[in-house]
Amino acid sequence: MDLAAPAQIAPAKQAPCTEVCPHFHEAIELIGKRWTGAIVCALTERPMRFGELGKVVPGLSDRLLSQRLRELEDEGLVQREVEAGTPTRVTYSLTATGEDLGPAIRELKAWAKRWKQTA
Repeated sequence: MDLAAPAQIAPAKQAPCTEVCPHFHEAIELIGKRWTGAIVCALTERPMRFGELGKVVPGLSDRLLSQRLRELEDEGLVQREVEAGTPTRVTYSLTATGEDLGPAIRELKAWAKRWKQTA
């Protein structure tokens, strides 16, 4: 038995899939949008300012980062906190709903590492 291999879990007995759950589809379309998953993944680590997010997600333009953050804020996954003073500083963090994605994001990261090691 390979101790490094993940435990195999027997699939739950359920009716055959006749269609994809519309809630799942909406969620995966949101998170699966280019750069969005990486932004959420970064914010699972800690709140960040705009510039920090731009650095931890290389290749992402400021315009697209701003757009994705607005979309995530509109969907209730990200909140922005504006700090008083000059210059204006904005910190982005996950809402409670966004934080609920943490276990799924961590599992997906672990799966991605296993996948790329076997490819």
